Amino acid sequence: MTRQHIVFLTGAGVSVESGLSTFRGKDGLWTNEEWAYLASTDALYNDTQKCLDFYNFRRKKFAEVEPNEAHRMIAELENDHQVTVITQNVDNLHERASSSHVIHLHGELNKVCSIENRTTCVKEYPLTTPIKVGDKAEDGSQLRPYIVMFGEYIDSMNVAIDYVSKADIFVVIGTSLKVYPAAGFINYAHHEVPKFVIDPGEMDQCTQLGFTHFKTTATAGMKMLLEAFKEL
Repeated sequence: MTRQHIVFLTGAGVSVESGLSTFRGKDGLWTNEEWAYLASTDALYNDTQKCLDFYNFRRKKFAEVEPNEAHRMIAELENDHQVTVITQNVDNLHERASSSHVIHLHGELNKVCSIENRTTCVKEYPLTTPIKVGDKAEDGSQLRPYIVMFGEYIDSMNVAIDYVSKADIFVVIGTSLKVYPAAGFINYAHHEVPKFVIDPGEMDQCTQLGFTHFKTTATAGMKMLLEAFKEL
């Protein structure tokens, strides 16, 4: 296969084999109503320390896991292709696997920002250092996780859509595509380009649009994808 621009859309399923939970699958994070509340702007402003403690718990968990083979195989494609990863995940496992161009739709838990404006005072912050009420951003306001919480706008949507629309190959991995606006990305891929979806669940919305479905885990699916690439 000649050099192509491959665009991946990844969700929690790509990090499951690293030991992280999904969000909307069986036993996913958002099946717990209290956790879903703690990930909202209501909790951020009205129960600030409880909200921060929830994210401190998740940050600590992220520090304990490593990229899996699926992350590494995506990164290794950069040896021969231009690769863009658009991820719904807030972990940094794609970057730790050496992917160099990652667009985080929902933010990054290894960074913090100002509670006054999510786009300001953004900086790296150790995953093992808890964020507490009273910790200040550079503008003097409360420090908060650099995360798109329920009730907030996804700033990078238009940039991500532009990459999908210009992709030579589009691959969806480990996302249920049940949540908009990210679920709408599949509609922006050009109808003539090869499209693949890797997920153990039913993905009728993709197959109806001409996606090849590898109904399996992220790592097994990536191996099948690399074999399929040999035929392109």
